[in-house]
Amino acid sequence: QVHLQESGGGLVQAGGSLRLSCVASPSISVLNFMGWYRLAPGREREMVALLSNMGSTEYADYVEGRFTISRDDAKNTFYLQMDSLKPEDTAVYYCNGFFRGNYWGQGTQVTVSS
Repeated sequence: QVHLQESGGGLVQAGGSLRLSCVASPSISVLNFMGWYRLAPGREREMVALLSNMGSTEYADYVEGRFTISRDDAKNTFYLQMDSLKPEDTAVYYCNGFFRGNYWGQGTQVTVSS
C-alpha cells in the first residue's frame, strides 16, 4: 500500500512559476514509475510528466521545456517544477505512483491568470 500526499498548488499569473510536491509513503523507492497528471474542466485527464525509477523522463508536448519532474529520495518526495505558466495550464494536478498498481494523490488546484 502506497500513500501519496500532494502540496504546492495555488494561483499564479501567466509567466510565473509553481512547484508541486508529492510525498510518498512508506517510501518513494518502492515506486517503479511516478508522474503528474492534470484534469481541466471539459477535458479528459492527461499525462503531464513521467519519471521512471531508472531516471528516464517523458513529458507531454505542451509542457516540454517548461516543466521539470524530479525526485528527492531522502525526502521521499517527487516534484513538478512548472515555469512559464500559461492560462491553459489551469487544472487540478494529481501525482501518481505505480507499484503493483496505480496510486493517486488527492489533487491540487493550479490556476494561472492572464
